[in-house]
Amino acid sequence: MTVLEDLAERLDNAALTATAIEQISERTDLSVHDAYRVQDLSISRRLDRGERPTGIKMGFTSREKMRQMGIDETIWGRLTDAMEITETLDPDRHIHPRAEPEIAFRLSRTPEPDEPPASLANAVGAVAPAIEIIDSRYADFRFNLADVIADNASSAAYVLGEWHACTGTINGLDVTLTVDGRVAESGSTPAILGDPLAALAAGARLAARYGRPLAAGDLVLAGAATAAVPLRAGTLVEARVEGLGSARFHVAEDTT
Repeated sequence: MTVLEDLAERLDNAALTATAIEQISERTDLSVHDAYRVQDLSISRRLDRGERPTGIKMGFTSREKMRQMGIDETIWGRLTDAMEITETLDPDRHIHPRAEPEIAFRLSRTPEPDEPPASLANAVGAVAPAIEIIDSRYADFRFNLADVIADNASSAAYVLGEWHACTGTINGLDVTLTVDGRVAESGSTPAILGDPLAALAAGARLAARYGRPLAAGDLVLAGAATAAVPLRAGTLVEARVEGLGSARFHVAEDTT
């Protein structure tokens, strides 16, 4: 087993057992390229177990977060069918889950890797409100850039609301995240790289760069419109996007 394969196995096992591990950067110095290779190897283990790829998620789509991390480009991770939640999240299967309200795109055609955001609107077959559940596999939710890329950009699960035809603007829309009916975070879609379509363009570029180009039918989570909210057992979490409706899920009671 190579070093990268060993790291992929450690991260995969951490996710499977909901057990936090130390940052891999504590013992191994990884380049961004190597970190994406670890991500790919880890996801391949899940696909070998029968999971099916459904698309990608974007990370670090906040300009402020990019400045904090000292980077000038977003990151991306992979989504599978096993990550989709329709009603209830089991907290026992996660380490320290948090929820972020997002915009989801469903592609109607294959985008070009260097296609500008303006023309990508006609590559979107449908748009929906969404929630991403992030859950770093690292202790204390601490990581550097290579760590988080290797850890599939902290992605753990996602929830989709109703799909709508992409006929109008999706920028400048208000977004709220509520917990048990109370507003926990509020923001707007320009928080996603200034325009969610810019995040889609970045996703098309990065996915092609690392050998996993987007295609018709793929799902793309554009990135968080607000800060993430830690999840508590027994609560109802809902993301509402102006003009698009809402996505919601329950967090089951903790049985541990």
